[in-house]
Amino acid sequence: MAESVGGPTRGRRTLRPLAGVLTALAVSLSGTAVSAIALPWFALATTGSAARTGLVAFCEMTPYVVVKLLSGPLVDRTGPRTVSWTTDLVSALAAAAVPLLHALDLLSFPVLLVLVALIGAARGPGDLAKEVLLPEAAERGRVPLERAAGLSGVIERLAATVGPAAGGVLVALLGPLTSLAVNTACFVLGSLIIAVTLPRGMGYAAEAAPSPDEESRREPGAEGAPEEPEKRGEAGYWQRFGEGLAFLRGEPLLLTIVAMVGVTNLLDAGFSTVLLPVWARESDNGPAAIGLLGGTTGAAAVVGSLVAAVYAHRLRRRTVFFAGFLLAGAPRFIVLAADAPMGVVLAVFAVSGFGAGFLNPVLGAVLYERIPRRLLGRVNAVGDSVARAGVPLGGLLLGAAVTSAGLVAVLSAAGAAYFLTTSLAGLRREWRELDRPGRGAGREPTRSAHQGR
Repeated sequence: MAESVGGPTRGRRTLRPLAGVLTALAVSLSGTAVSAIALPWFALATTGSAARTGLVAFCEMTPYVVVKLLSGPLVDRTGPRTVSWTTDLVSALAAAAVPLLHALDLLSFPVLLVLVALIGAARGPGDLAKEVLLPEAAERGRVPLERAAGLSGVIERLAATVGPAAGGVLVALLGPLTSLAVNTACFVLGSLIIAVTLPRGMGYAAEAAPSPDEESRREPGAEGAPEEPEKRGEAGYWQRFGEGLAFLRGEPLLLTIVAMVGVTNLLDAGFSTVLLPVWARESDNGPAAIGLLGGTTGAAAVVGSLVAAVYAHRLRRRTVFFAGFLLAGAPRFIVLAADAPMGVVLAVFAVSGFGAGFLNPVLGAVLYERIPRRLLGRVNAVGDSVARAGVPLGGLLLGAAVTSAGLVAVLSAAGAAYFLTTSLAGLRREWRELDRPGRGAGREPTRSAHQGR
């Protein structure tokens, strides 16, 4: 805690921390995307049960959501750099244990569930820590936060492109256990990158760091001036947690977004972890098709994100947001239910990915406008965890539904639910605020919404 609040903006410019955070994020997300194919396929291949495949996804995402929800204050106190590299190592050890125990014939299904739960529990605070590190890394490099967030979004899309494609190929050629070994290497590499490229103590200022404009207007000891790190450290865990929760409760638009995205996340999770693998098996397309579809969707999403960065700010946010969801959601479910030819399926998934590319720029602009910097980690932890609360249930519920009702019926019902959720939610009055500047994190709203995207 030797650095003062706002210190990174006063010293010499260095892009190393930003490059480190973005590179570690890319490596971690790529490994996670590979395991997202390898683990469900391993469970499906070894058990032959869609319900058990859904249970594997449930046991990974439940700890992810719960631990991430509760880890915001811990990340603030311990420091996101330390949390990031240590949790990546824990994830690597848990992922490495799966192929090792399987080779020794010691991997029972309950043991697999425990290891998957450990991976999810470690990923939650690890992902949050990287999100918290990004603003300070951008300030150290004197890179606009909006540009850094845009780079992060492009990396996320690229990882979603490369990861599933590589995962599908690896599973098809070498089996799911080899893919998990690749995932282990990714977590180890991500941990090393954070430990080597980021200076010690980085991130402690994130909790109460003002924007450069705020800091230049404040005198030490003045009302509203940031406290010293030691004084801020006196705040208790539940007090810190409650601050993030209270802020989110006072933002109707953010609450509405969290609720809607929570439903779509549930459906997306069930689609990727159960419906798509079962379709690939029943259609005889195999795991390579999963990778091909994931890669196609991710590549189209990268294009959509780039187009959105150039043009989306000239359009009404609400129109862009719901048009993106209209393309990204229900069509994927319907085309698989219709047993369409692979060429048609690829085309639909490409259009879906293009629409999805427009969503994060809009959401990112809204979040950075409305959440103060000092609360960004805790509000993100609460909001993201609530939005992901249905993810563990997605695979579990849809896996059980496929077992009882069949794949086509579940695909049709889930597609209809997706369409109704994203369409009817847009009628609520809170969405009118989407096109209006928020309270901001000490920044000029129009700059966040327009100049940086």
